[in-house]
Amino acid sequence: MDVSEFTLEKLREDLAGLSPEEHGFTHIDLERRPQRHGRLSGWILSAKDLNDVAGMPTTHGHAERTYLAEETDPFLQELIDAGAVIIGKSAAPELGLRVDTEPVGLPHPDNPHYPGHTPGGSSGGAAVQVARGLLRAAHASDGGGSIRVPAAACGVVGFKPAGEDLSVPGFITRSVADSATLHGLTPRTPRARVGVLTDPLFAEVEVAPHMLRAVSEATARLEGAGFETVAISPYPQAAATFEAFQHIFTHRLADLEFAEGYAEWIRAQGRRVAEMELLLARGHAIVLPGVLRKFWQVDAVLSPTLAFDPPLRGYFLARDHQENFDEQTRWSPWGSLFNVAKLPAISVPWPVPNHPPVGVHLGGITLDDASLLGLAQVLHS
Repeated sequence: MDVSEFTLEKLREDLAGLSPEEHGFTHIDLERRPQRHGRLSGWILSAKDLNDVAGMPTTHGHAERTYLAEETDPFLQELIDAGAVIIGKSAAPELGLRVDTEPVGLPHPDNPHYPGHTPGGSSGGAAVQVARGLLRAAHASDGGGSIRVPAAACGVVGFKPAGEDLSVPGFITRSVADSATLHGLTPRTPRARVGVLTDPLFAEVEVAPHMLRAVSEATARLEGAGFETVAISPYPQAAATFEAFQHIFTHRLADLEFAEGYAEWIRAQGRRVAEMELLLARGHAIVLPGVLRKFWQVDAVLSPTLAFDPPLRGYFLARDHQENFDEQTRWSPWGSLFNVAKLPAISVPWPVPNHPPVGVHLGGITLDDASLLGLAQVLHS
């Protein structure tokens, strides 16, 4: 696929007649033009509506939080400096706090493969745009699965690179190669032992049969390509990892001034985190990669991305806040491990007969970003 297949003129045509629920944009500016020429010249991207692009409104997923950005966030500015054009903002839930995409006072994007259902989140608008073929790629971010969950829900690729924090920026794309290009990486196929994990890590939930079938078929492809695979089970410290994730995730909202509803509940959870609990959580995150290497003795982990198909829009918000959080975890009970451990992870679509594609998830244990992308290309070119 050539980047020239995605032009501003084609996008303008493709957007004609689409509602905000269908296209996933909260703001569109098709008059934007490249500011520089570089390695990303020709790329047309959207920016997640939690991040600033100068001259565009930022909503942070809540109509009352909207302001006009005066500066562009550094990660996005790097893309612009490399020749990319950012032509709008993609919908996200308030402050990126949930795995759906239902911003307050703004349209809720619809899943292209499952009409009436959530596209996942928090980078749901980005996934909708890529899945509909409006964009070749869209900026996204992942602090607990927020790139990989919507990618899996919408049948596209979502790569979370390794990083120095719980949350990292990245992209939702149509291919693994596009993810590599946008990150400036050259995939390399590693010699790797792959652990196959189908038991949920952080919640009790029955995994749908077609999700398990996808992992089984992906395992067979890896074996056919010469990779050793071995069945693995949850590691003993999984509960401590999820507690660490909750402490680190919620503590960031402890000083939030304006909050209501679910955001207020998250803020309250964060304010209950004691200083020692936060220190222990951060300490757990530091040693976690070593714990995983020692217990599993694999280079990567293959699992489903989601436990079941995308539910109806409104499914999560119809629950009280604690049950909402718990149900989000049941939907995606593997992904946040790689945020706590700061390791790379990717969801790639896997074909299922008479059904939209589902996500299979690869997480690196000893593999770096480029090696994980190389392994992922064995499953999805």
